[in-house]
Amino acid sequence: MGVGLLWASAEDIARNKPAVRSAYRCLLRALNLEKVPLSLAARESKKAEVRHIFELAASERSVHNIRELLDIARHSVSLLEKGEIPGESR
Repeated sequence: MGVGLLWASAEDIARNKPAVRSAYRCLLRALNLEKVPLSLAARESKKAEVRHIFELAASERSVHNIRELLDIARHSVSLLEKGEIPGESR
């Protein structure tokens, strides 16, 4: 085990599950906004990326990493709502 990491208990995971699902849904919805300058194929590709990230994160047991995932998801949604694509240089 890593030093300094707090491992999530079953209660922590159950408590975070609704927040993670909500973040996942918000990201998928935000990718469909008209402000986001993506073609249909690019939108579907980004949605597949989001699904893959959340599938990998489903087995995550570190409280810090779960919080970080939620923070990144919120930040990405805010960028998408502004019409910007997260991860692209300006």
